[in-house]
Amino acid sequence: MNARAALFDLYGDHLRTRGGRASVAALVRLLAPLDIAAPAVRTAISRMVRQGWLDPVRLPQGPGYAVTPKCERRLDEAAARVYGMGGGPWSGRWHVLVVEPVRDRARRERLRADLAFLGYAPLSETTWIGPRPSPELDALRLAAHRFEASFEGDPRALLARAWDLDGIARAYEDWLASAVDLVGSLPARASDDRVFAVRSKLVHGWRNFLFRDPGLPAELLPPGWPGDKARAFFEEEAARLLPAAAAFVDHNLDGAA
Repeated sequence: MNARAALFDLYGDHLRTRGGRASVAALVRLLAPLDIAAPAVRTAISRMVRQGWLDPVRLPQGPGYAVTPKCERRLDEAAARVYGMGGGPWSGRWHVLVVEPVRDRARRERLRADLAFLGYAPLSETTWIGPRPSPELDALRLAAHRFEASFEGDPRALLARAWDLDGIARAYEDWLASAVDLVGSLPARASDDRVFAVRSKLVHGWRNFLFRDPGLPAELLPPGWPGDKARAFFEEEAARLLPAAAAFVDHNLDGAA
C-alpha cells in the first residue's frame, strides 16, 4: 500500500465522518502502523493537493488538510460500493456512454482508469457500458452521449463480453484466501494500532475491486459466484475490527502521545 492510496483509504474509511480533516502530524501518526514514513506521507499529500483532492487548512493542532468537494464525491461513491450500500436491484437496462475519441495517450489512459473505477467497461474504443449510471460521472466533464438501453439477446453474453468474469472470480478467491490469513495473523488481544493496520489492509484490498467489479447484476452472474462469499467475509471482519481501529484513529486525532 503506497502513501497516496493509504491516505485515500484513511480519509474515506475514518476521517470523512470526522469532519474530513486532520493535521499533518496526525496523518503521519495514523499511517505509521502501515510502515509509511513521514516524508512519504508529506509527498503524497502534496500530490493530492495538486490533483484537487485535498486543501490546506489551519487547525488548532497545526497545519492540516481537508477533503475538497471533489474528494467528498469520490469517497462517498466509493464507500457506497465498498460497504454495499449502493446499486440496488438492477433495472435491466445498461447505462451507455459514447465518448469522443481521445488522441492523447496519457489522457486516454486516465479516462479509461476513471471510467473503470466508476463501474464502466468498454465495448469498443468509444463505447462503454455500466449496470447503472454513476453519480460521479458529471465530475469527469466528459464529452459523451449518455443513454440507457436494453440489448437484444442474452444479457449474460453482453456481461461476459464487457467484463472478464473468470478473472474477477479468481481475484475474489485469491483475495479471500489472503484476507483469511491476514485476519488470522491478529493475536487475541491485539493492540489498537495493530488492529488498525490489519483492518486498513483488509479494506484496501477490498477497495481494489472497485476497479474490477461495479456491482454486477446478481441475476446475470454464474451460480456460486465467489464474490458473495468474499463480501460476506469482508463485511463481517471489517465490522468486527472497526471499534479498535476507530479507537486508534480517535486517540491520534486528539493529538495524544
